[in-house]
Formats: sequence, C-alpha cells, structure tokens
Amino acid sequence: MARRDRRRRRKVCAFCVDHLPGVDYKDVVRLRRFINERGKMLPRRVSGNCAGHQRQLTNAIKRARVLAMLPFQTE
Repeated sequence: MARRDRRRRRKVCAFCVDHLPGVDYKDVVRLRRFINERGKMLPRRVSGNCAGHQRQLTNAIKRARVLAMLPFQTE
C-alpha cells in the first residue's frame, strides 16, 4: 500500500541544470546520452528535457548524424 502512495520524482532538464546556452551538435558525448542503443532519439518524457532544449537536441542529433558523428542506426 505504501508503494502506491509514493510520488515519482520529476525529471529535470540536463541543459537547464548545467546553465548551457544551447545544445551543441559537436558535443557528441552529451548527445549520446539522449539516444538509445539502437540509435533512436529518446522522447522528452523519458529524457526529462524541457520543450525548448528537446527541440534543440533533436536538431543537434540530426545534424551530428549527417556529419557522421553519430550513427543513424545500429544493428
């Protein structure tokens, strides 16, 4: 019964916490945290990012994929 009453802790945006001005497509180490092992982008509800940073993150991941810094998919 006590388990049901427990509240989930709200996820916080990793970019807001670090006070970063934006998402950089060249920061591959940080971008890899937001893609799964198959190479797919994690949604906002899983990653915990705010809406603005999630949009910037999506564009940065797509740009890094085109420049071959990140994989499109892995098998």
